[in-house]
Amino acid sequence: MIDDFEPFRERVIQQLEIILNHTDAPSPLIEAMRYGVLSGGKRIRPILVYLSCKALGADLSLADKPACAIELIHAYSLIHDDLPAMDNDDLRRGEPACHIKFGEATAILAGDALQTLAFEILANDHQLTAETRLSLITELAAATGASGMVAGQIIDLGAENRFIDAVGLENMHRRKTGDLISTCLIFGAILSAADTEVKDAMLQFGQALGLAFQIKDDILDVTGDERAIGKPVGSDVGNEKTTFVSVYGLDEATCKLDQLLGEATAALVPLGSNAAPLNELARFIITRDH
Repeated sequence: MIDDFEPFRERVIQQLEIILNHTDAPSPLIEAMRYGVLSGGKRIRPILVYLSCKALGADLSLADKPACAIELIHAYSLIHDDLPAMDNDDLRRGEPACHIKFGEATAILAGDALQTLAFEILANDHQLTAETRLSLITELAAATGASGMVAGQIIDLGAENRFIDAVGLENMHRRKTGDLISTCLIFGAILSAADTEVKDAMLQFGQALGLAFQIKDDILDVTGDERAIGKPVGSDVGNEKTTFVSVYGLDEATCKLDQLLGEATAALVPLGSNAAPLNELARFIITRDH
């Protein structure tokens, strides 16, 4: 992770620790929840919440609980993605997946608990107005539910062992990955009470960035270093999944990645120099090695 973003990464980890330390869950559920949330990760999504707030002039303290809510949702999705009924991955970030360490039933319940905890902390964030809390909850629910991330997941499951065309693949990943990333940017617009034009700009940036993030993951599944990625490379091929690399080829997928970076950067032109940190993070996402 870029050094300039490390303070935001440390900040959200501290906030997540506080939240989990005050969560009255029995053992081993709380241990599995902590494992799923705190065992590594780049924290790109909560960093995006902080950076979008900073770019739009919002008080960063307002972003603490919303950033945590995003990361709790992301952690829940990873726990469930790794399950035998889903992607059936034994490793996550180089360590045993949650269901390997704690058992499948506990991992399912840990994911369930993290999902509901995300909405609980938003609902109880009394430094925000009731209207702001409702807006955040509405955005997060739409992005992660049956029309958003979960829709992308069920499309993904149904696509195993069969080819998806480029349009279908992009639709799947806009929902599965892109909607939550876009929500990070929308959160910044909501917390800063930005106007419709700015909110639309943040949404366009988030949509381009979300798709770029997935394309980079697909490229790394072919070209990456297993030690850096923290899980076996070639897993998508092994699971007979359609990817941006299998549809476009490596060279064209890389060109599409560069195109999306240009779209993301162009979306933030109205923000002027305030957009620089967001653009820097976008460049990190498409050049990362893990």
